[in-house]
Amino acid sequence: MKASEMFDLTGRVALVTGASSGLGVRFAEVLAANGAKVVLVARRADRLDTVKQKIEAAGGQAIAAEADVLDRAAMVRAFDAAEKAFGTVTILVNNAGVTHADRVAEMSEETWRRVTGTNLDAVLYWAQEAARRMIAARKQGAIVNIASILGLRGVGQIPQAGYAASKGGIVNLTRELAAQWARKGVRVNAIAPGWFESEMTSDMFSEESGHKWVARRAPMGRHGKEGELDGALLYLASDASSYVTGQVLAVDGGWTSV
Repeated sequence: MKASEMFDLTGRVALVTGASSGLGVRFAEVLAANGAKVVLVARRADRLDTVKQKIEAAGGQAIAAEADVLDRAAMVRAFDAAEKAFGTVTILVNNAGVTHADRVAEMSEETWRRVTGTNLDAVLYWAQEAARRMIAARKQGAIVNIASILGLRGVGQIPQAGYAASKGGIVNLTRELAAQWARKGVRVNAIAPGWFESEMTSDMFSEESGHKWVARRAPMGRHGKEGELDGALLYLASDASSYVTGQVLAVDGGWTSV
């Protein structure tokens, strides 16, 4: 089989949470460019519309579904809209996430609940809904959860206890869901990105010190560039990884190798 056929997503329906900015926009565009019909989910409707128009201008198909990932009624409406427009969602990218800058001793319960709720609870809710519908429709599919290297290793210089805990939770949640749904034809894997510039990491990379800090510590001597998560996403979302489930793929320039 040719690589172009292996990674082809024609006929698939993909839903991406957090699709209004950052990595989520890129994920949605890459899936659409490779044949998937894409459902864009986020709270900011105006931004979703901009992404939708860009995908359509490039020849792809997309719809926007405004939703807070912790609003389970809105979640159901998003999946219903996807089915009405395109059919059963067979690729879910659980990308929505938030971060914080509180050190543990000063972190409030409100911050903890906000971060772990959005980053971990919502991943479970959307995965549950996607899998239930795939199984009911007798469709095989792929769920790709976006974890982080901070879910694999602590970085004390950056106060991210809530974020790290939630991303670490995604790692083992991915493995458990994969084990439970493997015989149902639903594969569940995760990507653990290293340091990439995005709206979420803009404060860190706004100063040269942030770039230098990553460059000093990353074995490859730099942060990730735009497009360097594309291959991992397409691999885990497509038939190229048809015998892969329960895995966490770190795309981090070697950060977790040392």
